[in-house]
Amino acid sequence: MIQGGIMGNFLSKFWSGEEGEDIAEYSVMLAVILVIVVGTVRLIGSNAGNVFSQVGSAIQ
Repeated sequence: MIQGGIMGNFLSKFWSGEEGEDIAEYSVMLAVILVIVVGTVRLIGSNAGNVFSQVGSAIQ
């Protein structure tokens, strides 16, 4: 019986080489950037909604 099969062998070779290290680093960097962007968009979105509500109330 083959342990890990073809896909397991491919993944172990892929993640153990330099290319795998680069991809892992880029994946972590992308995850951090996404967390920052999503947090910023949520913060700006809620603040923008409050500002528009205040402006709308002031106009009426």
